Amino acid sequence: MEKKQNYTVPIVVMILLFGMISFVTNLASPMGDILKNQFTIPNWQGTLGVFANFIAYAIMGIPAGNMLQRRGYKTTSLIAVSVGFLGVGVQLVSGIVGSFALYLVGALIAGFSMCLLNTVVNPMLNRLGGGGNRGNQLIQFGGTFNSLCGTAVIVITGLLIPSIVEARISDTFPLMYTALAIFAVAFLVILMTKIPEPTARADAKAAAGSSLADLFSYRHFVLGAIAIFIYVGVEVGTPNVLNKWLQNPDVNFFDEGVSAEAVAGSVTAFYWLLMLVGRLVGGLIGSRVSPRRMLAVVAALAVALVVAAIFTPTSIMVSFPGFNGAQGFGLNPVPLSGALLVCVGLCTSVMWGGIFNLAVEGLGSLTERASGLFMALVCGGGVLPLLMNAVVDIFGTAGYQPSYWIVVAGFAYILFYALVGSKPSSAEK
Repeated sequence: MEKKQNYTVPIVVMILLFGMISFVTNLASPMGDILKNQFTIPNWQGTLGVFANFIAYAIMGIPAGNMLQRRGYKTTSLIAVSVGFLGVGVQLVSGIVGSFALYLVGALIAGFSMCLLNTVVNPMLNRLGGGGNRGNQLIQFGGTFNSLCGTAVIVITGLLIPSIVEARISDTFPLMYTALAIFAVAFLVILMTKIPEPTARADAKAAAGSSLADLFSYRHFVLGAIAIFIYVGVEVGTPNVLNKWLQNPDVNFFDEGVSAEAVAGSVTAFYWLLMLVGRLVGGLIGSRVSPRRMLAVVAALAVALVVAAIFTPTSIMVSFPGFNGAQGFGLNPVPLSGALLVCVGLCTSVMWGGIFNLAVEGLGSLTERASGLFMALVCGGGVLPLLMNAVVDIFGTAGYQPSYWIVVAGFAYILFYALVGSKPSSAEK
C-alpha cells in the first residue's frame, strides 16, 4: 500500500509566508506619513510606496505564474524570499542614507517578492489540502495569519513612533530587521523542506507549451479572474472611503473635543479586525461548507449591508468602541451607516479563498499560470477606490454614500459568480 504523505511542514511554511506578505505590504501604509514628514513632500507622494507595492503585481503577476509553472513551487519560493530580503534591505539602506527615491526602489522590489509569494502560497495551500473544501479551509487559515501579521505591523509601528511629525525611516528599523531575519530563516527552512510539486512531469511539459489563451477557454476561470479584480477593489475601497468620510471636517459628525481622526482610524481598524475573525471562522468551517455556498452567503450579506448603509440617514448614531485622542479608549458616537460598512469586513474576509478555489477548479497543469494572472489583477485594489473617490470629488460631501453603489455592483457580480459563473460549462466538465 502507498504510504500517505504528511504535508504538515510545507503547510506551516506556506502559512508563515502568507503572514509575511501582509507584514511587508502593510508596513508601506504608516511609512507614507513618515516619508511625508521626513522629506517634506505632499500626501500623494508619501503614498508612492504603497503604489509601488501594488504596481509590482501588475508587472510581475503573469511572469510569476510562468515561473511557478516552469520552476516549481520550491524554486519559486526561494526566489521570492530572496527578492523580499533584497527589497527590505534596500529600504533599510534608504533610511541610512536618507534617500526617498531609494526607498521607492526598495518598495517596488519588495512588491515583486510579495507577488511571487502570493503566486506560490495560494495554489500550494489549495493543492496541499486536496482542493475542494479542505483546500479552501487551508487558504482561509493562511488568510487569518495574514490578517494577524498585517494588524500587528500597524500596531507595532505606532509603538515605535511616538511622534509622527518627527518620524524617520530609521525609526522602523526594528521592523525591517525582523523582516530580514524572517526571510533568512524562511529561506533555510524552505531549502531543507521537501515541498511537493503537485504537477506530474508529463503534465508540466504539456503546460510549458501552453499559453494564456488556453486559460481563456475556461469560462468559469475568466469570470473568476474578473471577480478577483473586483474583490480586491471593493475590499480596499470600502474602508478607504469610510475613513475619509468619518474624519472629513466638512461633514462634522462629532462634537467639539472629539478627535475625528482618532475615531475614524479606530472604526476603520475594526473592519480589518473583523476580516481576521471572518477568516478564522471560515477556516474552522471550511471543511464542512463548500466554497460556492460560503461565497454566495457572504456576497449576498455584503450587498444587503452596503445598500442599508447607503439609505440609512447619517443622523442616526450608535456607540462604537475606539480611541478618541487624549481621552483614550472608550465608546464614541458614529453614524449607523458607518458601523454597517465596518461589518462588511466579515464578508470580504473569506472571498479571496472562495473565488480562487472555484476559479482554478479543473484547470490541472494550468493552475500555476492562472495564479500568476490573478496576482496581476490585484491591481483592482487601486482602480475601484479611485473611482469611488472620483464620485466623492464630483458630488462633494454628498457623494460619500452614493460612491458605495460601485461597491454594491461589485458584490452583486461576486454573488453572480458564486451562484452561476463559477459552474464549469458542459464542455469543461
